[in-house]
Amino acid sequence: MHKTTMQKQAIYDDLAGIAGAKSVLADERMDRHTLFRIGGPADFFVMPEDELSLTKVLHYCTERGIPSYIMGNGSNLLVMDTGFRGVIIQLWKNFGSFQVQGTSIQARCGAMLSALSRAAQEHALTGLEFASGIPGTLGGAAVMNAGAYGGEFKDVAQKVRVLDPKEGIRELSCEQMQFGYRTSAAAANGYIILGADLHLEEGDPDQIKSRMEELKEARTSKQPLELPSAGSTFKRPQGYFAGKLIMDAGLRGYRVGGAMVSPKHCGFVVNAGNATCADVLTLMKDVRSRVYQSFGVWLEPEVKLLGESWDVIFQ
Repeated sequence: MHKTTMQKQAIYDDLAGIAGAKSVLADERMDRHTLFRIGGPADFFVMPEDELSLTKVLHYCTERGIPSYIMGNGSNLLVMDTGFRGVIIQLWKNFGSFQVQGTSIQARCGAMLSALSRAAQEHALTGLEFASGIPGTLGGAAVMNAGAYGGEFKDVAQKVRVLDPKEGIRELSCEQMQFGYRTSAAAANGYIILGADLHLEEGDPDQIKSRMEELKEARTSKQPLELPSAGSTFKRPQGYFAGKLIMDAGLRGYRVGGAMVSPKHCGFVVNAGNATCADVLTLMKDVRSRVYQSFGVWLEPEVKLLGESWDVIFQ
């Protein structure tokens, strides 16, 4: 979307009229909004205050053919250095509320998984320990069926509230969400996650806390949490572990510009210092090629790329 200054001003004014001037930013650098700390400017960055405002912004973009992208807290997002020509809609802090009722938690899409797991522990509810160290939101977890240490989002999801571009707001059961390995019906059909009901089990709060601390120690000792990244860079190939394939291909510490294969855990590409998206993409292509040459396995990205498609990058 290449717009003149006057056209961009008109779009900004329209978006500010819908969502409020304080909720709309123009030419906002995306490295401020991703945990990778990488990314050029988005034409517009909108933080709707409620579902009505969200719906109106989406309708506005659709009517005018303006590209839009829904994001949470940017924990799994890599943004092109050229940024995004369109509207980024962030559903995070304004959609972060949740409440515990009995053995259930009703949460909106922006609720942090770490906050949900802490609340579960405080209410003596078990089942969310696996998510205690995942730095993302409930919305992202539902789209990707996030998982770690033997647990997955589908294990605790009872029903999920989505905005279906074709049918409006719907409530889907766990079965209807069709959760798979790092995918779901939301990912396949472009549903926007609005919230979810999580079903947990009663447990011992001390044991739950102990398990969470155990997982925290495992993460701290094995993952490069001290450097910016987007989490696991590649999906786990069937029958293999991506990190081990990369390590066995001799790529531990491999570097392109400011991007580096973490020496601590080869499954992570980290921003070791002023990395650009171009650095990361070149490194990822090199890693894929070397692993394929060594083991005949094509690694597929787990990181979400904004501003270009993976097919174009890897062609």
